Amino acid sequence: MAEDNNSDRGSEAAPSAEADATQELKALAEKHLNDFLYLRADFDNYKKQAIKERSDYLKYGSERLAVEVLGVLDNFERALETKITPENLANFVKGVEMTAHELRAVLQKFGVSEIPSVGKPFDPNVHEALSSEESKEFPAGHVVRVFKKPYKLHDKVIRPGQVVVAKQSGH
Repeated sequence: MAEDNNSDRGSEAAPSAEADATQELKALAEKHLNDFLYLRADFDNYKKQAIKERSDYLKYGSERLAVEVLGVLDNFERALETKITPENLANFVKGVEMTAHELRAVLQKFGVSEIPSVGKPFDPNVHEALSSEESKEFPAGHVVRVFKKPYKLHDKVIRPGQVVVAKQSGH
């Protein structure tokens, strides 16, 4: 009979250990589920914030450039308000040249730069040929004149130049 008592106790102890293990696994699963739900909520918030930031960047990203260009515009407007006389013509021209230089400097600060063209080989990635003309000064296929200068933003051409290309003389 002593054996029977021991076997009853053993069978009682096993379900209790199984119940404890099951409870631990349930608690662990619940902890992982909560961690997952918090992580998912954090990620959803991150996504919303990233979308908002991107939208704001697209909408207001050029604010720094605009503020700097407005300073240049102020100078041009002051120049336009000036009454031009023969006495101040030279100073007026110098002021407009300085303002144009200031505008180029602002554009350069933001990565916009002119692509030199006159005398350079015609490049369809940078130039749009408006016409061609004979030239003794430049070899055939090179840019003779520029109507609109080409510009790039960092490494990307943002405005192709409109140019006249030299052709061989037909003598």
